[in-house]
Amino acid sequence: MKTIVPFLDLVTPHLELEEELVQVFRKSLHTAGFIGGGPVRSFEEHFSAYCEAADCVGVASGTDALLLAFLAGGIRPGETMLTVANTFIATAEAITQAGAVPEFIDIEERTCTMDVEKLRSYLENCALDPVTGKRRSQRTGNPITAVVPVHLYGQMAEMDAIMEIAEEFGLQVYEDACQAHGAKYFSQREGRWLSAGSIGRAAAFSFYPGKNLGACGEAGAVTTNDPEIARKVRVLRDHGQPRKYFHEAIGYNGRLDAIQAGFLDVKLKYLPRWTDQRRAVARAYDRMLSDVDGIVLPHERENSQAVYHLYVIRVEDRDAIQAKLTERGIGTGIHYPVPLHLQPAYDFLGYREGDLPVTEELANTALSLPMYPGLSLEDQEYVIEALSSAVGELTLAIGETR
Repeated sequence: MKTIVPFLDLVTPHLELEEELVQVFRKSLHTAGFIGGGPVRSFEEHFSAYCEAADCVGVASGTDALLLAFLAGGIRPGETMLTVANTFIATAEAITQAGAVPEFIDIEERTCTMDVEKLRSYLENCALDPVTGKRRSQRTGNPITAVVPVHLYGQMAEMDAIMEIAEEFGLQVYEDACQAHGAKYFSQREGRWLSAGSIGRAAAFSFYPGKNLGACGEAGAVTTNDPEIARKVRVLRDHGQPRKYFHEAIGYNGRLDAIQAGFLDVKLKYLPRWTDQRRAVARAYDRMLSDVDGIVLPHERENSQAVYHLYVIRVEDRDAIQAKLTERGIGTGIHYPVPLHLQPAYDFLGYREGDLPVTEELANTALSLPMYPGLSLEDQEYVIEALSSAVGELTLAIGETR
């Protein structure tokens, strides 16, 4: 059936900004300014201010942002980094590429972010190395040096508790903020609202086209309040050279293209408005779905201002519900159907089904509804009607077979 309500509309906002985006391209074309230079510096300055971080370094992708942040922070081969399994593989992939080993902490049932009580419990049950003072992994025996909370679906993890636990156990904290551009968290420790990307030792952002702030291609950034990490990321992204042909480290080709930086600078001006629109769409979903039995709605904590990169419900018979919505011309998504601890790529870690029960339940029931700025109330009402009908039909069918 023809799509009536797409899962994501990337065409309309680009058409609305077409002339501004074309001007960016023309400027680069007329000046041959394709690598580095003013457009990259301008975006870095504006995005660091937006995130309330001291510095921003543009890189080629969100994956590069994670990897280069870890390397700049001194992560060493064999070390263990704790994260979650309900995330895109780039989170764990970058840990592995840095030479470290990912281990997974289960998530909170309501927010789907890292369960801080399980994080603490895991660390308390790890042996203490009397020489280094580090906890040792229960799986490998290697030192645990960092925790990587993922700000999932646009909502920040419980950062106060994570920072307190990290300080207690001597861990670094790196934020995976790839889905959380502009998300806020009220910190009781600080007594104020803090932005994603401003709390940990460093943070990684992705500007993949479908993100809340998306490039017209691949792009990413590292934000940090540590000047030495910013300096090292700048060196590592450019073949390890602080200046041309002088290489202090073996680096990477991980630069942010000037054209993409210019596109992002244009779009950043509109991001607050787009975020307000996303939050309005989420509130409308909340209101219209609150009385529909059989659906678990997203939970936004009182100390959080989510930016709703995704609007993810949980429902039994998820695949059947998705199929019925597809029949009605409604685009949906599943994030993420196979959690990382059960992916073949990470078989070597030795995880088994049942090790992360909340994560696994989410993988089987999560369904992402259409979510983007400009999604009309009329289209939302169509989604709600189709979803309610599908849930009702399946509930009735299940009842008749019993």
